[in-house]
Amino acid sequence: MNLAPPPAADDEAVLAVVVTVSDRSAAGTRADASGPRAVERLRAAGYRVGAPVVVPDGAEHVRSALTEAIDARARLVVTTGGTGVGPRDVTPEGTRPLLAKELPGIAEALRAHGARNLPTAVLSRGVCGIAGASTLVVNLPGSVRAVDEGLDVLLPLAGHVLDQLDGGDHRHA
Repeated sequence: MNLAPPPAADDEAVLAVVVTVSDRSAAGTRADASGPRAVERLRAAGYRVGAPVVVPDGAEHVRSALTEAIDARARLVVTTGGTGVGPRDVTPEGTRPLLAKELPGIAEALRAHGARNLPTAVLSRGVCGIAGASTLVVNLPGSVRAVDEGLDVLLPLAGHVLDQLDGGDHRHA
């Protein structure tokens, strides 16, 4: 798996990567809708982001995609899919070993916001945290609606988190 280069953009724009975790999308039996929606929203927010990386369910596939994004110096990585309670939903298990610091408040806010419209949103097991020294990783559920709702919560926070990782002094608070 190779990360597609992001479109030419402002060199100052923060690099983001979207990883769609789905057996069916990886096999080509279902179109990925949530990954492209995340890319669209991140680009609109000013991030430099290429096409979504699509991997099958499985902790090792997730871990490999995240490691590649981190090695490519992505500052923000958003996953979509694999956060539920089904037998193949193991995105958190692939993410957690890479996190140096978890940010449970973001995961809690994502679930609470989603539950306003869909009570089962509280079943998402997605995690959020810092991988390495400077990459914010956020697991979102796999529906387009969950991606939109999740990014409504995440986008106002992401700049502040990245500023803090760079040694900022709470300018966004």
